[in-house]
Amino acid sequence: MKVIAYDHIVEQVAKLCQEANFALGEDVISAFRQAVETERSPIGKDILLDLIENANIATENRVPMCQDTGVSVFIVELGQDCLIKGGTITSAINEGVMKGYKDGYLRHSIVNNPLTRDKSATYNSPAIIHIEMKAGDQLVIHMSAKGGGSENMSALKMLTPADGIEGVKEFILTTVENAGPNACPPLVVGIGIGGNFERCAYLAKKSLFRPIGQHHQSPIVAQLEKDLMKNINEMGIGPQGLGGDTTAIDVKIELEPCHIAALPVAVNLNCHASRHKELRM
Repeated sequence: MKVIAYDHIVEQVAKLCQEANFALGEDVISAFRQAVETERSPIGKDILLDLIENANIATENRVPMCQDTGVSVFIVELGQDCLIKGGTITSAINEGVMKGYKDGYLRHSIVNNPLTRDKSATYNSPAIIHIEMKAGDQLVIHMSAKGGGSENMSALKMLTPADGIEGVKEFILTTVENAGPNACPPLVVGIGIGGNFERCAYLAKKSLFRPIGQHHQSPIVAQLEKDLMKNINEMGIGPQGLGGDTTAIDVKIELEPCHIAALPVAVNLNCHASRHKELRM
């Protein structure tokens, strides 16, 4: 049995939240650099170079790369032989989020009541936490700072089996097209297929935690990711919606079995600031 102190998780999660907002992953920066080489639009190329410069300034000066510091989303892989001493994993993560956002002077974007918009000093908590139980004694915490603009342009649809793969593709492409510049492209397009109403949304979110360029292990699904990427970049929306070849820097799909009468599909768009970090204990 591995024992991990509650306070240690709080401290590490606080650091994780700040690093996610200050330091864009090398996978995303590399995708920007590759896009600069292929982008034919002069404006699009300039925007991509600005995004790289913006990310570098954020890292060097320890400031957020975007004024929207996002909703803190966590996927936790909790080993069944791992014991959190001093409190629960959810409490530790939420306390870590509050500490990280407060100490890092990160914007607090969470309102307590979605209807009255009441907001108090919650320091960007509560976080959205998904826990997956695993064998062994490891604790792996995946964190994403998910921006509100791209989240607003996401969508879910309960298709029927008769819609087939063409119906799935049409819904995905329509969602991206309707988002236009509002989701702050170039995008990372996360897609969940299967499960049920709530599960396909989680699958779409989970796909966004994969590094840029890492395709699905199934050759068929990986090919669908590549096909959709080509179709999306042919739309001409381009960086920041000002035209060009780079509307998306990646398309990711996760899928699971579903009911014989259903074909649930969710599209979770991520802006160019694809902020995801990982912590292993």
